Amino acid sequence: MVSLGRARAVGLVGLEGTIVDVEAQVAPGLPSFRIVGLPDASLGEARERVRAALQSTGVQLPDRRITVNLSPASVPKSGAGFDLSIAVAVVATGSMPGRDSARRTVHIAELGLDGRLHPVRGVLPMVARAVRAGHPRVVVSGGNAAEAALVPGAEVVAADHLAEVLASYGLTFEPTGEPPASEPPAVVEEGVDPPDLRDVVGQPEARFALEVAAAGGHHVVMIGPPGAGKTMLACRLPSILPDLSDEDAVAVTSIHSIAGTFTPTHGLIRRPPFEAPHHTASPVAIIGGGSGVPRPGAVSRAHGGTLFLDEAPEFPPSVLQTLRQPLESGQVVLHRAHAAARYPARFQLVMAANPCPCGAGVRCECPAGTRRRYLARLSGPLLDRVDIRMEVRRVTRAMALLGSGGETSAEVAARVAAARLRQETRFAPMPWSLNSAAPGRWLREGLSAGVRRELEKLVHAGVLTMRGLDRVLRLSWTLADLAGEDRPDLPHVGMAYTLRTGGSDATAV
Repeated sequence: MVSLGRARAVGLVGLEGTIVDVEAQVAPGLPSFRIVGLPDASLGEARERVRAALQSTGVQLPDRRITVNLSPASVPKSGAGFDLSIAVAVVATGSMPGRDSARRTVHIAELGLDGRLHPVRGVLPMVARAVRAGHPRVVVSGGNAAEAALVPGAEVVAADHLAEVLASYGLTFEPTGEPPASEPPAVVEEGVDPPDLRDVVGQPEARFALEVAAAGGHHVVMIGPPGAGKTMLACRLPSILPDLSDEDAVAVTSIHSIAGTFTPTHGLIRRPPFEAPHHTASPVAIIGGGSGVPRPGAVSRAHGGTLFLDEAPEFPPSVLQTLRQPLESGQVVLHRAHAAARYPARFQLVMAANPCPCGAGVRCECPAGTRRRYLARLSGPLLDRVDIRMEVRRVTRAMALLGSGGETSAEVAARVAAARLRQETRFAPMPWSLNSAAPGRWLREGLSAGVRRELEKLVHAGVLTMRGLDRVLRLSWTLADLAGEDRPDLPHVGMAYTLRTGGSDATAV
């Protein structure tokens, strides 16, 4: 006699989830346990975890041939999050009273050999996919309960042991072995005051450029001697950015859930993230990847926030070139033999560099050719995608004695929020919401005749390329938004050209 049990799970490829029907069949034959349906190595090992967990719970597997099918079989599956659904489906092949309820429930948890349920990565996007597919009842481990509860409409059932799950389906038995040890209480980290712009000494031009970058979502490169404050400025960019929208908060939280860097007790991630990888990072660490299903890299973890590359010329060229595609498209597509994982990657790129490799500042003795070759490591195609190029000057003795004395992050953030609100209102019917993402055709149509004539002269003289023209226009619209103007005029265009060129030939407009 052949018996069949069913349960449900969710498989993730990137942020896209698929409802997986877990079917277990017990048939006559030599004792065996096989999992089919494109499982990876970690999922293939689930048979040993399930077998040991059921034995620890007091459920003996029949001495027959057990086959577990993960449908649809054409979609790759990975991870230990299928353990619980496989165990429930196998037990449902017998006389389990709640087998119909188990078939309609999504199970997401890893099993320990003693039957305990362990948390897994990516629970938030998994539960969200289950709710969208019409399966709101989800069983997760106690460690994932807070994260799963963030999904509206989800009926979250938390359990710490396989015995609790099976008991909820009406199965009674006598557990064997020692009772499972309780998990230690989670340590709640105390909040730390975020960095504030007021900490920056001097640098009024750089502070203004940072405000423009935050208001329009523009990319920035800062060049200056060591100790001038480049890193301080970059680390304070998130403090003047507005909170994430509901849609972006869910996307950012989902990415960090898959990456394993999310703390569910704090709720959805509402503040823009900040990623600062070391210059020894590999292309896979920056762009994402890995064996099996690719994991998100630094560019995806920075989605909705800032990616800071300190000492940017020290990064390998292979790493810097991988940034060109996400800077243009706002997403990363990682192709593998059996699947392609897609992650959002719309971030603000901030790069900092010394003017020479020695970094000696005023005592630098590097020849001019050495300086040129050092900065040339930042390729032209990459710099062409950066709107703002600022020079961060050395802090003088007078600046140090006077202290910071500048505006706080809260004061600057208020102006940034007002400028972004103007952009959202202007671009309400459009698929973009920031000046940095607006196409050049739209930006040129809103200009006055006088501004248009001056820009045509620059393009005709070869001072600006068409791509450079679009970058200047994006900055011009942001400057107008900060000033509360309906459209940019010639002073805005002149200032935008100054920010674009780093001050070189600033009188051209």
